[in-house]
Amino acid sequence: MNTGTGSRLEKIDIAIVGAGPHALTLATHLLQKRKEMRGKFVVFDPSGRWLNQWSQQFAAQEIPHLRSPAVHHPDPDPYSLRRFAQNRSEELFPPYDLPGTKLFEEFCQETIARWHLENAVIPAKVTGIEPLSGSRGFRLERQGDSPVMARRVVMATGGGRPFIPDWVQQIETDYPGDRLCHSQSVDLRQLQLTGDRILIIGGGLTSGHLATGAISRGAKVTLMIKRRLQEKLFDAEPGWLGPKYLKGFTAESDWGRRWQLIQQGRNGGSMTPEVGTRLRRESRNGNLTIQEECQVVRAVWNSGEWQIVCNDGTNYTCDRIWLATGTKVDVRTEPLFDKLLIAHPVPIVKGLPVLDEHLRWPGCELFIMGALAALQVGPVARNLSGARMASDRIQPALTKASVSKSFPALRYA
Repeated sequence: MNTGTGSRLEKIDIAIVGAGPHALTLATHLLQKRKEMRGKFVVFDPSGRWLNQWSQQFAAQEIPHLRSPAVHHPDPDPYSLRRFAQNRSEELFPPYDLPGTKLFEEFCQETIARWHLENAVIPAKVTGIEPLSGSRGFRLERQGDSPVMARRVVMATGGGRPFIPDWVQQIETDYPGDRLCHSQSVDLRQLQLTGDRILIIGGGLTSGHLATGAISRGAKVTLMIKRRLQEKLFDAEPGWLGPKYLKGFTAESDWGRRWQLIQQGRNGGSMTPEVGTRLRRESRNGNLTIQEECQVVRAVWNSGEWQIVCNDGTNYTCDRIWLATGTKVDVRTEPLFDKLLIAHPVPIVKGLPVLDEHLRWPGCELFIMGALAALQVGPVARNLSGARMASDRIQPALTKASVSKSFPALRYA
């Protein structure tokens, strides 16, 4: 393998696209299984750093701790985080030892150092992936740099594109960009909100964090949810982490039915009981209004404020709208998959590709982690627990010759 120097990579064995928790989980699992994997994979991320986007998002929304218990993290040993936190028990939050954000970040940095992965991430944005004819691997286009030839590729690029409701596209008036934005663009640390009226749309945990963060900065918040506010400890029931639910899921041969099970398993956005309690307190104090079973149908920016019409006929005015509407996952709208879909068409169910048991795209050596792998992994595919489950499936295909697809000797143009 010729890795060149710095960003002048030319030929590599395994390219991992993305440097978030899923990519880090896979890297540590590969090294645990076979020390010889060191030097065989390279990670590409625009930031050049592990977990950069993850850390930025947690900081921007001032999220105090994770929703996942302490056994879910990128290291292969499920108990290593507990040992790391041995003298920091106050940073493990009830009821199931949820790691504080700072604790988790420092543990991940320690994990990166322990596995000697500090220099594994190359600062580069992959803009295109082209399968080469004759099973000769892939050509990866990089923004502002030369292409890379990779024998195998793992896509670990996150959970989809921000979902923007239809009514936003129908707004005819011009408005300042910071007055209507998706939650992924909100950075509480940079905002002065005293006296602002903010409409937050969505019933997931993100909307709860943004609501409490805005209120703490002096804003009055309306939280609008299209159904009743749900409270759950986790995104999906713990039974989805093991055979209790997964046995029946993996036995289901109808991919459409699997998709339905995924939707039922996640059941839309929800608040943790802790955040739900904080929101009710702010509601009693007059800082928060919760509008359930309500949706915006029309918005007009007029005279420096939003005029909102809802499906039940009610009207609202506010200064800002934040869309905590989650993401839409559809492989057909992701440009990185354009050439792959042409060269190796596969069945797609509601935007999700049908992969093999090793999360491999049929017909080539490209693997997928995260939300796009849900038809195989299940409802927790995008979570930290899903990262471990995906790594357990992908790792044998990358480390065992008997599982890996056989290739002729690679010839690079």
